[in-house]
Amino acid sequence: MKTTAAATLATLAGQAASSIAQARGPIERSGPPRFRIGIAGYSLRPYFRYMKGKEQTFRPIPDDVSFTDRDVSGGLTQTDFLDYCVSMGVEAAELTGYFMTPGPDGFPTEASLLELRRQAFTRGVVISGTAIGNNFTVGLGERYEQEVRDAIRWIDLAATLGAPHIRFFAGTAAQLAKSPTRMDEAVAAVNRCAEHAAKKGVFLGVENHGRLTAKQMLEIMDRVDSPWVGINLDTGNFESDDPYGDLEACAPYAVNVQVKPVTKTPSGEKTPADYGRIAKILRDSGYQGYVVLEYEDADVLEALPRHLDELRGAFGV
Repeated sequence: MKTTAAATLATLAGQAASSIAQARGPIERSGPPRFRIGIAGYSLRPYFRYMKGKEQTFRPIPDDVSFTDRDVSGGLTQTDFLDYCVSMGVEAAELTGYFMTPGPDGFPTEASLLELRRQAFTRGVVISGTAIGNNFTVGLGERYEQEVRDAIRWIDLAATLGAPHIRFFAGTAAQLAKSPTRMDEAVAAVNRCAEHAAKKGVFLGVENHGRLTAKQMLEIMDRVDSPWVGINLDTGNFESDDPYGDLEACAPYAVNVQVKPVTKTPSGEKTPADYGRIAKILRDSGYQGYVVLEYEDADVLEALPRHLDELRGAFGV
């Protein structure tokens, strides 16, 4: 472990200098902006049978909510979520890794992912991506190395699933503030994962999660030199006095967009999201890709259809 940590530390300075020198600009696109609407599996998180490899105490689906012919009294599976996406008439499903049926080692098996891929195809639902909960700002050591190993494992699983994108967390702003080397370590980890992702054809979207600022997100983009890395832009995650300004700054680097129904101030006060303003920011940036609704409140089964209609109206799809 000490040898690995020392080797990582020895390369950080060189990687940082090299990647800054090769700092890339926004994602190059051709043609007008295009949007494909989907739903994030995280929206239904209380209803899934599994949570991070273990059975959870799930919330039962009410009797008056019907979107599948199968019995869901034992909690939702990912196939059930695909049926939900069909019932909502969306094109895409973002399948969160937390809720997948675990194999013996806690990760989903190749066979289960291939079956899920088949089920999505026969329903005409595109798997827009998957999402994991890594953290690259924990400090060098065994946990850091395990975080990288697990993330690389998920790249292989995403390729099997046919998911073109994985949502990554770089870490948290609090941990970045603890040490000036935390950003170097996070960038190094993303670069290591990106090298593998490029071989598998899977995009890594670093999310503005953990109270990271737009400035920190753009620094990560400047210092990660792979064309297979961009921003997983979550419209509700900038806890800022100017969240729309932050979104505008980061949108040119977006490879996936998750839209939340609210924005937050630094004190945590929530304000209803302006879907029209978000749509304009993405149009002006030339974004082409998935726009995935992620709803986090308890009334998701009642409220999500309304928000989905509002989102479609704002984006004109």
